[in-house]
Amino acid sequence: MLSFFDSANPWLLGVGLNAILLGLVWIAPKKLLTPAGLFHAWVLGVIIWGTLGWRGYLVVAFYFLVGSGVTRIGIAQKEAEGIAEKRSGARGPENVWGSALIAALCALGIGILNARLFASIPQSLSLSLQSLLLLGYVASFSTKLSDTCASEVGKAYGKRTFLITTMQPVPRGTEGAVSLEGTLAGVVASIAIAFLGWGVGLIDLLGVVWCAIAALIATSLESVIGATLQSKYTWLTNEVVNILNTFIGAIAAMLLAFTSASLIA
Repeated sequence: MLSFFDSANPWLLGVGLNAILLGLVWIAPKKLLTPAGLFHAWVLGVIIWGTLGWRGYLVVAFYFLVGSGVTRIGIAQKEAEGIAEKRSGARGPENVWGSALIAALCALGIGILNARLFASIPQSLSLSLQSLLLLGYVASFSTKLSDTCASEVGKAYGKRTFLITTMQPVPRGTEGAVSLEGTLAGVVASIAIAFLGWGVGLIDLLGVVWCAIAALIATSLESVIGATLQSKYTWLTNEVVNILNTFIGAIAAMLLAFTSASLIA
């Protein structure tokens, strides 16, 4: 089965497979995506399968399923308190790209390097860049799943929530608020998806460590942005903050890996 996936035209396979899988999502009782979100998820899925194959696709599918599931934890309570995700957690285009734009750019970068569109780049450098971009890809989803789990678990089960900049108690759902329960859930989530990336061969074991550290750095900075800047600028929407969050996570992981390799060398 995997040999067929590896040998078939990845772009054509991505088109067909995504149409089937997202068709099943569309007819499912629980609406995980809006109609527009469904199309944008199809575009994302084709990009990921076309560039990274089933290994990269498994990572994004894991993020989508776990992220959608955790959003529904305590949904009735969160809706009653006015802190639930809009549309009962159904993802629209803004959610798809807010969560996965950085990952898609990493995947496209890998695809460009694999296609040898820049033939002047030495093979050894190309492989090193691909390794870093693969780490950035996994780290971006590790960061976003950490953020989603921390937020949703914190809103559902956080006994005490504090504003990250002052550590003063604030109501659950406040922008920039953190809780012990949510933070622990976020750490576990970031490690889980990073281990999946390692299990399918996208990153090595040390990469799992970089992903976990990068996710913690990025989600902490995202909370600071939420507490200090988000209410001041109308353009700084949740989706823009998510893009910044995943960008920081990807860059942090790649810098950690690059610095570590340089020190060893």
